[in-house]
Amino acid sequence: QLQLVESGGGLVQPGGSLRLSCAASGSTLEHYAIGWFRQAPGKEREAVSVISSSDDITYHADSVKGRFTISRDSAAKTVNLQMSGLKPEDSAVYYCAADPTGWGTGEFDYWGQGTQVTVSS
Repeated sequence: QLQLVESGGGLVQPGGSLRLSCAASGSTLEHYAIGWFRQAPGKEREAVSVISSSDDITYHADSVKGRFTISRDSAAKTVNLQMSGLKPEDSAVYYCAADPTGWGTGEFDYWGQGTQVTVSS
């Protein structure tokens, strides 16, 4: 059973930056597509960014394009979400999830516990 652990959340001022990391406990992520999702209070969970297992396909939601970047750090065995130009509407619990098909098109079978991101002055 793949277990995912997120880190890097916190409180940041508008316009600031954060980097979220997703790691696998007891395993590696290299064969999985990894997605970052977020859910704000009273809102549905939404996909933010996805990277395929081969790293050649990435997706970013329109709301974060140009501000967020997803990448895989093979040495650290993590998938990171670099967030810049943060806005209050980016505040949410951020989850990473793993898709064993490697494509990242929706079969995210494994989920982390989430990390809170709060953007506020």
